[in-house]
Amino acid sequence: MEALIEQRALPRLEASIRTIVRITAAVGATAALAASPAIAGEIDGAPVEETATLTGAPLMAALAPAEAVVEQSAPIEAPAVHRLSARLQCVPYAREESGVEIRGNASTWWRQARGLYVRSQKPDSGNVMVMRGYRNPGRGHVAVVRQVLSERSIIVDHANWLNSGEVTLNVPMVDVSPRNDWSQVRVWHIPTQSWGVRVYNVQGFIEPKPVNGGGAGVTHAAR
Repeated sequence: MEALIEQRALPRLEASIRTIVRITAAVGATAALAASPAIAGEIDGAPVEETATLTGAPLMAALAPAEAVVEQSAPIEAPAVHRLSARLQCVPYAREESGVEIRGNASTWWRQARGLYVRSQKPDSGNVMVMRGYRNPGRGHVAVVRQVLSERSIIVDHANWLNSGEVTLNVPMVDVSPRNDWSQVRVWHIPTQSWGVRVYNVQGFIEPKPVNGGGAGVTHAAR
């Protein structure tokens, strides 16, 4: 046995063992999250902390499935609250950051995008995620997908999620829908350093890509 494992291979073997341990921890945390009951409601509220970050085991849980932990080439910046005095709503922020030229209430974006922009049920970098239905059907939220970590986890940037007009960057979201179709998500809550207890409905993702040459430069007013 000693002849089969050369001395120079030991560091690599130790690294592989550490990776297996990390993957096991991530799978367990993710399974627990996906199995937890869905709770509908409004956005989680808590005091905003400028220096809140995501580290350790919670970060591992955000990188689901576990393969993302091994394959991730670029470091993932810690989620943080910025521009506390920005007084922004989610719509103008998403429009500026994505280039999707739609105006009006976030709950109308999915409908407005039809025929103007490519719409998808799967996230991709640069897409606008459209959420609708918390508190009442007339309310919604839009966020910009910054990075796809795996089939069930993404990183987004958005504004006013904590209801203070702030900008929140590098926020993990996980798909907790029974069919893994991104119709329901749970969002990392920065102030409490934990997953939000509520599950939010997702209508889909708007690509900053015009349909048949339309969409670019087109704006629609609110209903």
